[in-house]
Amino acid sequence: MQNLTEIVSQFNSSLNGLVWGLPMMALIIGSGLYFSIRTGFPQLRKFGYAMKNTIGKAFSYGKIKDKGAVSPFQAVTTALAGTMGTGNIAGVAGAIALGGPGAIFWMWVSAFFGMTTKYAEIVLAVKFRKRNSEGDWVGGPMYYITGGLGKGFKWLAVLFSIFGAIAALGIGNMVQVNTAANALVALAHEFSTDPVMSGDAIDMTLRLAVGLIISIIAALVLLGGIKRIGSVTEKIIPAISILYIIGAVFIIFLNIGKITSVLEAIVVGAFAPDAVLGGAFGVGIVQSMRYGIGRGVFSNEAGLGSSPIAHAATSETDPVKQGLFGIFEVFADTIVVCTLTALVILMSGVSVSFGHAASAELTISAFATAFGGKTAGVFIAIETAFFAISTILSWSIYGCRCAEYLFGTRAISTYKVVYIVFIIIGAGLQMGLAWEIADTLNGLMAIPNLIAILALSGYVLKATKEHFRK
Repeated sequence: MQNLTEIVSQFNSSLNGLVWGLPMMALIIGSGLYFSIRTGFPQLRKFGYAMKNTIGKAFSYGKIKDKGAVSPFQAVTTALAGTMGTGNIAGVAGAIALGGPGAIFWMWVSAFFGMTTKYAEIVLAVKFRKRNSEGDWVGGPMYYITGGLGKGFKWLAVLFSIFGAIAALGIGNMVQVNTAANALVALAHEFSTDPVMSGDAIDMTLRLAVGLIISIIAALVLLGGIKRIGSVTEKIIPAISILYIIGAVFIIFLNIGKITSVLEAIVVGAFAPDAVLGGAFGVGIVQSMRYGIGRGVFSNEAGLGSSPIAHAATSETDPVKQGLFGIFEVFADTIVVCTLTALVILMSGVSVSFGHAASAELTISAFATAFGGKTAGVFIAIETAFFAISTILSWSIYGCRCAEYLFGTRAISTYKVVYIVFIIIGAGLQMGLAWEIADTLNGLMAIPNLIAILALSGYVLKATKEHFRK
């Protein structure tokens, strides 16, 4: 059994190196660059227009008459729930530790070009969406692959759906609840003075309790379908995001005198890591790029094909108007929240072991410099728990839609049951290999999606020109 585990681990490690290696990073950035040039850099030239017509009208939508749709804002908060997860807290810390401060610069690069990649995905998702047997709008890569490229490419849509359905159980489910359970168990230890409240048995009990509670919450929401998920995420995401931003800005304000040196370290470190780290930690420019771009894409999901599934359910009929939410989505996730996390870590003065893996504990340590260990632990635990719940809800939609495409609408109920069971399982597991495999599958989703959006770029360009010509 151990030999089999080692074989699977080695195979997955090799595959993961290809999936998340430099060729894939170049393809993702290259796709964003292509769409940016062909659409006239809307993330710059139309940024004000995009903000005005997205977040500027977020709360102006009346009652949605279409029973199979959600409001444009609910669609974007559902998608944001999937992107704004533990990656904004733990992923940024990992990028800095493994890629140095310069990784943040490459994260910004991935976000800048990722805005138009996600814009293109959403335009295609709305254009080629369909009604299912229950009257709901369904869409995403599998639908614009077959709708735009033809039935001869259905195998590509099937591949995406297989990768998506399985990855949702890992990246969007088990990893999220496991991270939340870890944070809450660590918090319990922080406040416990009873030596009996320690040990593997107690920890496992706490983990399973967390998993059971989150599974019950998820089950109650999932029963209501995407409309209930949308109504929940439109409340959770703004609230927890604003709370996190306030806490981060407070720490940055306390250390405002370091802002110039930190920004210099980010820019210089992107092209000459040795100049910032002294060459003592083995972090080179390739490693800085890989972790900056990789963690950036992992956070905002631009190019992966997951978010368009949520956007396809919008009541908005104009693909370009909904596509503008993609620009806002990447901006809010990476340029705002991820950047704030990075500045908090780099400006707080917390010790970073460069060249070695790091996670949420580094972010907690940074917050602890201003709020104290226990307060920081409570703050990050609460943020992590709510980010995890919102991500679990969002990815349940992605998994359900992939299963529905493969097996029909009747498969949704079965998939939901499996998904809820995996929440409990994920809370109690030591993720290890399961996380790595899910990470690989998550990356594999990008391949058929990127092929499709590049092949269908003509639709995106035509819709963009027609919209702005009006």
